[in-house]
Amino acid sequence: MELRLLHYVIQIAIERNFSRAAEKLHIAQPSLSQQLSKLEKELGILLFKRSTNSVELTYAGSIFVERAKQIVDMTEQLRQEMEDIADLRKGRILVGSLPITGAHVLPDVLTAFRLSHPNIEIALVEETTTQLEQLTASGGTDVSLLSLPLIEPSLAYEPIIEEEIYLAVPPDHRLAAAAKEAIDLADMKDESFVLLKRGQGFRAIAYDLCQQAGFAPRVVFESSNIETVQSLVAAGMGIGFVPHMVARSGLGAVHAPVYIRLNNKPTRTLVIAYRKGRYLSNAAEAFIEIFRKTMEDLNKQKD
Repeated sequence: MELRLLHYVIQIAIERNFSRAAEKLHIAQPSLSQQLSKLEKELGILLFKRSTNSVELTYAGSIFVERAKQIVDMTEQLRQEMEDIADLRKGRILVGSLPITGAHVLPDVLTAFRLSHPNIEIALVEETTTQLEQLTASGGTDVSLLSLPLIEPSLAYEPIIEEEIYLAVPPDHRLAAAAKEAIDLADMKDESFVLLKRGQGFRAIAYDLCQQAGFAPRVVFESSNIETVQSLVAAGMGIGFVPHMVARSGLGAVHAPVYIRLNNKPTRTLVIAYRKGRYLSNAAEAFIEIFRKTMEDLNKQKD
């Protein structure tokens, strides 16, 4: 059984359509169908149920695809190990990123990495926390930028930096004039909140902060983008939470919310996560180190 056949079956399972799978694999559809039929004949079992409108995995097919993904992933890890041993100074890293922080820190990180490793290709995947954890656990990314806590038990991680979380209020809010004074979050239980949508790790952090202060936030607006959250707060739609590095040009910026510190100084911890037991290439290790250093430098600049 050739490795390319595993790729064929995986792609058909993803697309649920022979035409789309053939297009992604850059082969002719008749050839793809013929190769699959030969494989099924060799195995003595059907991998897909075919009908006029759909292509669905059989029970045996679902087992085959699961094992095929493991084999393909192990093959890719082996290739990376061999490249490192041969010191080829080339390769590719698939990096997962949270939208909440990616736009703010990745340009600096990628610039620094490219200067040090110009021949290493980096591909980016931007998803929600939940989706990124699942992708990283299945080998869909080499490493991913996430924040604690992680839900997926198969992930390991390296802490990158811990940053403070601010309360963001509109410029005309009663607390704005005394922004340098820290407050108790419990005093804000009757306020309207603007939060990120469910599935974002920072949404869970914000909700937990309110619960620890003894109340459930009354959410009036939700967004998948932290910049939209800040704009809505600045426009007087409610109050919200903002991580230190995402705050617009630091405390007291023009055309931005007013950022207020909380007495208990809550923080979030950013980590680079990867699947436990997964081989990390030299390039991935270098990326993690450059990421850590760049984040530390950015945090110092914000201070």
